[in-house]
Amino acid sequence: MKDIVKSLEKTVEYLKGITQGTPEIAIILGSGLGSLADFIEGKQIIPYEEIPGFPKTTVQGHEGRLIFGHLGERYVVAMKGRFHYYEGHDTVTVVYPVRVFGMMGIKNLLVTNAAGGVNTGFVPGDLMLIKDHISFFAENPLRGENIDELGPRFPDMSAAYDPSLQKIAMKCAEKIAIGLKSGVYCYCKGPSFETPAEIKAIRTLGADAVGMSTVPEVIAARHMGMRVLGISCITNMAAGILDQPLTHEEVIETGKKVEQKFSSLVKEIVRNW
Repeated sequence: MKDIVKSLEKTVEYLKGITQGTPEIAIILGSGLGSLADFIEGKQIIPYEEIPGFPKTTVQGHEGRLIFGHLGERYVVAMKGRFHYYEGHDTVTVVYPVRVFGMMGIKNLLVTNAAGGVNTGFVPGDLMLIKDHISFFAENPLRGENIDELGPRFPDMSAAYDPSLQKIAMKCAEKIAIGLKSGVYCYCKGPSFETPAEIKAIRTLGADAVGMSTVPEVIAARHMGMRVLGISCITNMAAGILDQPLTHEEVIETGKKVEQKFSSLVKEIVRNW
């Protein structure tokens, strides 16, 4: 665990040495949602391969860049490309960037993802505010010896997604006339899409959307005391709801179709954070 801390410190030292201060908000952009980065002004783009400790992303729709700059009046950093458990990374690697953000002094995390709709009242293109999550199916990133420098052994997850930030998000959506659903996100390991029987079970558990990311990052962020807001883009209906196969291409295509709506909402939320 000491090696992890040393690696994190090396990464933080590198980023602080080439950037201009501590961002107020870190933003993780999900599959097909990277166009938000186009609205960041005064960009400083850093490829992951140039950052000590960062692995490479291997998934279509995840370019692999950290982008520092201003979104409106807020100084932010955006991850254009994240790391997934299904790529073969362990969860320590998956949450590495979030831990870097926390050690840089960033207090706020906005995490986004592409998700399958489990709630039959959803349609592809909907945006869903994540009010809670379910994560029974993959390794917890805090497993093993606790890193006391980062947070407590048993962090509280009763309000993983900050209630006050959720209220701001809802008000912002209403203000700019964008429909914003809310619901529970279920995390599964991937990379295979879930079966119809699994989706039926997940719906019975109370989930409204399902995906292959986000939850490990949120756990790591809350471990470090960061405030978290989560938004899912419903890019497809989950298995068994519609009589059609599921593809990653559909995920990317739908993400592109809603990018203007998504970007408008995120910009308004960041402005009112």
